[in-house]
Parts: sequence; structure tokens; C-alpha cells
Amino acid sequence: MLPTTILIDERPRCVVRPNDTKDLNRFIRNGKGFLLAQQPEGRISHRPASDEELSRWREALALHKAWGGEDEGFFGVPLVDGASAPANNK
Repeated sequence: MLPTTILIDERPRCVVRPNDTKDLNRFIRNGKGFLLAQQPEGRISHRPASDEELSRWREALALHKAWGGEDEGFFGVPLVDGASAPANNK
């Protein structure tokens, strides 16, 4: 499959590249805690990644490969803007 954007209430949350639809559905089911962390009552959906999202995914894959990671070992990258990122209260 091509990189896919996971949406929470129609807002991008992360970009992943599942092997197939079964893999995508497993990620959504098992990743619910991560995906809905900031919106527990949110609705999860997905769509093909936009050019900008695909660019972020490719940059993260390049970083993964730079340290010696394999393509098969890289799944995705969060898409979190400053407004929805958790506060760093140190």
C-alpha cells in the first residue's frame, strides 16, 4: 500500500505505510490509544497521504535509513502540529 494518512475527526494524526488493508485495520484497532490520546471520543478514518504528508513520511524514512534501519522496519510518522502537541512542563 501507499503511505496513508490516519485522521481523527478529519484532522491528520499520522502517516503510515501498511502492507495491506488487513495491516491498516490492525494498526487502527491496536493503535486506538495513541490515535485518540488527545480526543478520546474522536472518529478515526484514513485517506491517501497528501504531497506534504508524503514528504514528511519520506523525510522520516530517510532518517530511519540513515541509522541503518530497513524499509520493512519503518511504519510511519506522527503528524502533530504545535497546537495539539502535549505541553512540556518541566
